Amino acid sequence: MKENNMILVGVDGSHAALEAAAWAAREADLRGVPLRVANAIPAWAASGTGLGRYAKIAAWMRDGAAATLAAALERVRAEAPRITVDTAILAGDPRPVLIEASTGADLLVIGNHGLGGFRGLLLGSVAQGVAGHAPCDVVVVREPSEAPRGEVVAGIDGSPASARVLDFAFAEAALRGVGLRVVHAYSPLDAGRGLAPVPDDFDDEKTQVRMVAEALAGRRELYPDLQVTEWVIRCHPVEALLQASQGADLLVVGSHGHGEFSGLLLGSVSQALLHYATVPVAVVRASR
Repeated sequence: MKENNMILVGVDGSHAALEAAAWAAREADLRGVPLRVANAIPAWAASGTGLGRYAKIAAWMRDGAAATLAAALERVRAEAPRITVDTAILAGDPRPVLIEASTGADLLVIGNHGLGGFRGLLLGSVAQGVAGHAPCDVVVVREPSEAPRGEVVAGIDGSPASARVLDFAFAEAALRGVGLRVVHAYSPLDAGRGLAPVPDDFDDEKTQVRMVAEALAGRRELYPDLQVTEWVIRCHPVEALLQASQGADLLVVGSHGHGEFSGLLLGSVSQALLHYATVPVAVVRASR
């Protein structure tokens, strides 16, 4: 299967992973692209050669991976029977091999935690590691608690990364035929901790509203039938986005924005939302 224009979903046999596979299948159907379902096992088990007394353990691991992929494939077929789909057993630790396998993919989808996660944790180590390092956009899927209300929510902050967030969010809302809510939460205190200087009129709500309007201007013309709601509020962005995204189809944020140091691979706002949001979260790379 050609990897470009593909969605990759990582599964591990957990219920969260099956939900991720179902979400990825629906997304592939909406986009009209193929889907690859992948499971990772240790490299020594995947090779199956020269293992001696460990050969039976390796075979058991490969059989388990095949069963995991078969269960995920069954769920995918039930959700989107028309899509092209294949499966892959990846050799190595799930984080680096999923990151490597997602090179050239449109999207990497992962459950919020898997079989290795401790009970009570909202975000597993694989999900957090992949979201911070993958070369493509990543969606972390949480098990749904209710039917979505029919809206995509995007968080922007005026940074260059916001342009890609809006491009992604507009396209997703249009694919689903739902509305888009664009949220800009601003705080002079938070901005002052970043590297960029704070404008004298930062606290002026009219300035913030104008920034959002300018960011949306060209995109509204591209999607004339899309209902877009703007929400500008002075508070912490995590608080605003958690409130706005309750019951949404999808929450879209940047990997990092204003106030984040350039060396960070995943900003504090996106990290917090991955932990606490109750809906699927798309982490959009600033550039690809």
